[in-house]
Amino acid sequence: MPSEKILEQKKQAVADLAEKIKGSCAGVLVEYKGINVADDTKLRKELREAGVSYSVVKNTLLSRAAKEAGVDGLDPVLEGTTALAVSAEDHVAAARILCKFAETHKFFKVKSGFVDGMVMSSAEVEELAKLPSKEVLVAKALGGLNAPISGFVTVLNGTLKGLVVALNAIAEKQSA
Repeated sequence: MPSEKILEQKKQAVADLAEKIKGSCAGVLVEYKGINVADDTKLRKELREAGVSYSVVKNTLLSRAAKEAGVDGLDPVLEGTTALAVSAEDHVAAARILCKFAETHKFFKVKSGFVDGMVMSSAEVEELAKLPSKEVLVAKALGGLNAPISGFVTVLNGTLKGLVVALNAIAEKQSA
């Protein structure tokens, strides 16, 4: 029967989508209407280079897959055209790229998102997009850790220099 086959295909699509959501650290839902093929191709290339998976999804399938993956609260935004961008490693990449794209394309809108299973509003996704990249944050953290060490070395050098000067003065006084 064809209807049973279609039902099995839909169940498999939901299961695949749920696995995609479970395997990601962050995701962003967008309303993708109003973009042309050239812009869409450019956007997909940029997302792919950042390690973000981007695909157009049916709202009903996404609703079921999100619930199966333990991400509750997306149903209110699941209307109209929906595309999902998920990243397995970078929490910020999808949000940064899609928010930047939405600024220049008036019909392209960020609907919602999620990070580690917690649903976020479009405003929260935009705030996430403003965070620096992982590399920048690591560099800042290492710079912050390096500063006290540099200061400690400077203090030690000053103490050792003072000790050497004092010992030298004592040696000169005794030889005189």
